[in-house]
Amino acid sequence: FANLAQALTAPGDVILCPNPAYPIHAYGFIMAGGVIRHVPAPSPEEYLSGVSAAMRHSSPAPSVLILSYPSNPTAQWVDLDFYKEAVALAKKHDLLVLSDIAYSEIYFDDNPPPSILQVDGAKDIAVEVNSLSKTYAMAGWRVGMVVGNERMCAALARVKSYLDYGAYTPIQVAAAAALNGPQDCVDEIRATYKSRRDTLVTSMKRAGWDIPSPPASMFAWAPLPEQYKDAGSMLFAKLLIEEAGIAVAPGVAFGEYGEGYVRIGLVENEHRIRQAARNVKKFLANSEEILGRAHNTLAAQ
Repeated sequence: FANLAQALTAPGDVILCPNPAYPIHAYGFIMAGGVIRHVPAPSPEEYLSGVSAAMRHSSPAPSVLILSYPSNPTAQWVDLDFYKEAVALAKKHDLLVLSDIAYSEIYFDDNPPPSILQVDGAKDIAVEVNSLSKTYAMAGWRVGMVVGNERMCAALARVKSYLDYGAYTPIQVAAAAALNGPQDCVDEIRATYKSRRDTLVTSMKRAGWDIPSPPASMFAWAPLPEQYKDAGSMLFAKLLIEEAGIAVAPGVAFGEYGEGYVRIGLVENEHRIRQAARNVKKFLANSEEILGRAHNTLAAQ
């Protein structure tokens, strides 16, 4: 994604980026000299509405629109009508579209997310970015792909020819085997995340923390429990790890509009998730005492 940002960005170009968003979606362009125009994205529909407003109030006019569904961190999912509207909006305003679909194969309830490239005319202005990291559990191997608009793909290839080099041959062979071989492993990985998701939502609800069930991705986007809403996501995440031994990512780390939430990764097995829920139950029951100590510590500092 960062290489693609370098390929498509000239210094001073304005980029429309959802907020909250995975950090590289903004910083890939910042490193290339672009200027980020953050657009609030509490929902996909509100994001597109905000894009229209941003176009009217940005100078120079934005040149790139970033999409990422299923979303990291919010786990939001969109249907094909969303992409039809996004393509029409991009063509109206002469925008290039980068659609990051790293979690396209981690979906639940037999409801696979669509591709922007299913929309007629999308290849005129859009590319999709994907990788083997999530689909085949090959995180860290740095093997991915970009498909869509020919000129945008060619620009990426040109940049990578100067800045990059081929991956270690056994990694390339393993990646080819993953893509060309049986896909049972993808179903297994998807089932693993679904089981973890169901355990998380159910056990945390019993503990007193209502977490919406994510329709896709390997994350849950959880609103702060009522007892900790005024604390903010950063302090909540700090207290959760200190008092309950549970690590989450504060929503504000993904942008100012992520405040009030934390991102929970479905990276532990069901036993560990239920153990975490028991810790959360105690954490919530003792919230007054925990917050009191935290405020006293901050006052002393």
